[in-house]
Amino acid sequence: MNAAFGSSQLEVEDLRVRFTAPGLDLTAVDGVSFRIDAGEVFGLVGESGCGKTVTCRALIRLFGGSPPSKIGGSVRFGGRDLATLDERAWSALRGSEISMIFQDPMTSLNPTMRVGTQIAEGLQRHHGLTAHEARAAAIEMLAAVGVPAAERRHLDYPHAFSGGMRQRVLIAIALACRPKLLIADEPTTALDVTVQDQILKLILKLRSDLGMSVLLVTHDIGVIAQTCDRVAVMYAGRIVESGTAAQVVNRPAHPYTRALLAALPAHTRRGDPLRPIDGEPPNLADPPAGCRFHPRCTFAIAACREVVPPAIEVEAGHRSACLRAGEIG
Repeated sequence: MNAAFGSSQLEVEDLRVRFTAPGLDLTAVDGVSFRIDAGEVFGLVGESGCGKTVTCRALIRLFGGSPPSKIGGSVRFGGRDLATLDERAWSALRGSEISMIFQDPMTSLNPTMRVGTQIAEGLQRHHGLTAHEARAAAIEMLAAVGVPAAERRHLDYPHAFSGGMRQRVLIAIALACRPKLLIADEPTTALDVTVQDQILKLILKLRSDLGMSVLLVTHDIGVIAQTCDRVAVMYAGRIVESGTAAQVVNRPAHPYTRALLAALPAHTRRGDPLRPIDGEPPNLADPPAGCRFHPRCTFAIAACREVVPPAIEVEAGHRSACLRAGEIG
């Protein structure tokens, strides 16, 4: 992990993402703010359904067939206000300066195209390389992410690769144009533990080699502990705790963070059962009043059902949105 970073690369202020449809009105991301410095690995952690992926897609305005009805707040990248970009400017930015590794390597690759072609097309589009130059660069990128016999395998189709190797291909596509920011959305979810470790080490190595920033999204706070410099914990569309990885993991100041840690085997004494979090994240079409975690929280008091807790600083750089933050540790 890095100890020193450059200037702020990404600044997100009061991000809000709303979806509406007949019979549906929900805010999937509700007032999210964070920054990522140049060269930093920033973690976004929380259970499935907490708004992590929607946050990522809102940053690059890429939602596929289900776009939101409204995106509010401010997103600045390298000092530029991304809200001012037209579609042509977005097309130039995505894949070139900001790249994203999507969740599922089994469905994110085009099954009808050779993997080398899928890597090369971004290089031709964004860097103006010839087909021959792009092919050579694609082979070099496959080798860099640990695909053996890259000169031969760049001609293979995705079905010829294992899950772990497909994920490496996705990383090669995302990094081919040497972006300033890599968004890695659950890059190891579908992989076994050994391959997961290899992929995380690969991302960290390439971060160091390329000097890029990384937004690492996961539901596993153990992954955050071993890879990230700073972290934000997300619950029901809001950030409930943020700080350095060491602060959040070693001195959690929000009951949700404590519950995530308690569910990890590494935080359970030998012979004791794992402690799952009772219940599930709320329906964001009808979230509970007050603190959204209070129906599942063992620390909740009456005020938690009515008051939306502000984020307070519990130590330098460490914030928690909990009415009882000062009592938790």
